[in-house]
Amino acid sequence: MALPSRVMTNDEIAQMVDTSDAWIRERTGIRERRIAGAKDSTATLALRAAKCALEVANVSPADLNLIIVATATPEYLFPATACLVQDWLGAENAGAFDLSAGCTGFVYALSLAAQTIISGAADTVLVIGSETLSRIVDWQDRGTCILFGDGAGAVVLRASNMPGGVLTTLLRSDGSGGELLALPGGGSRYPPSPTTVLNGMHKIHMNGREVFRFATRVMAQATRSVVEDAGLTLEDIALVIPHQANIRIIEAAARSLGMPMEKMYVNIERYGNTSSASIPIALCEAIESGRIKADDYIVLVAFGAGLTWGAATIKWVPTPPPASPLEQRAHAVRYWWAALRSAWRRFWRRLESRLKGPATASEK
Repeated sequence: MALPSRVMTNDEIAQMVDTSDAWIRERTGIRERRIAGAKDSTATLALRAAKCALEVANVSPADLNLIIVATATPEYLFPATACLVQDWLGAENAGAFDLSAGCTGFVYALSLAAQTIISGAADTVLVIGSETLSRIVDWQDRGTCILFGDGAGAVVLRASNMPGGVLTTLLRSDGSGGELLALPGGGSRYPPSPTTVLNGMHKIHMNGREVFRFATRVMAQATRSVVEDAGLTLEDIALVIPHQANIRIIEAAARSLGMPMEKMYVNIERYGNTSSASIPIALCEAIESGRIKADDYIVLVAFGAGLTWGAATIKWVPTPPPASPLEQRAHAVRYWWAALRSAWRRFWRRLESRLKGPATASEK
């Protein structure tokens, strides 16, 4: 996982809009969130999380076959943020693309990665959820600016003969509710213009009440479905890691499932809603705090813009031995070499273009 260093508290937000720390905590469970600094972006946070994941898995970037970045706040409309990460890592054997499914993006990407491995099309896949939502929040809108934060999380999936890993997944959508949570401006429907900027169309628009109703319904349904598909019962599940959108939504899902809150991992108090990054960030913390052990069954469940929702049942397998100091140095050398190679390729393209002169009609 990777987080910006800047912490923004509820008291700071209360200086911008009509709210208070107590009001925000009572309605959302959020106390503070991380905000991207001038040198932070969706791609740089994704890269930091990716390096950590590769180090923990003791996997070389050269072993990656595919990189998927789930994000609602890509570095650019194109090229894909995943391609930037691929270049910076030096993952020369990997394809790369972004996936847009709102806050459900990480679950969608995880499911796609697992199915790609099962099909035999890939052996090792890097899945990243990364967001800089603070860049698209309207800091004068109390209904949304209190909710969102920035961050990234990443996992590595590998083919294995050992039983476990991603057992079942569920992906669903209902586009009839797309306008309930949207970023209207900036796409082909409403291209950037002075009008879209003045009307705040490049900021998050959300019908909080309707999204809340939708979320409380689908979170429990999706959890039950993937658990049953795995041939398990809710009693078999050691931990549920839900999308960290609102503590009330998580509590409602727990009640509907008949699960104690102790089985729901919650870190929304410190990070707010980090969209596609919320589940991998929570997953990292749950592992580091000892909440997940080998052979535990866990469920990841999320909902988001689209409207989308999804879930996955996972049997946790033992984490491989960490990279040795020598291997860590080797990783550092690889990243240095990747930066050098990237710079050389850029230089060579410019030099080649000058040497060859303007493109001919056949080349165009």
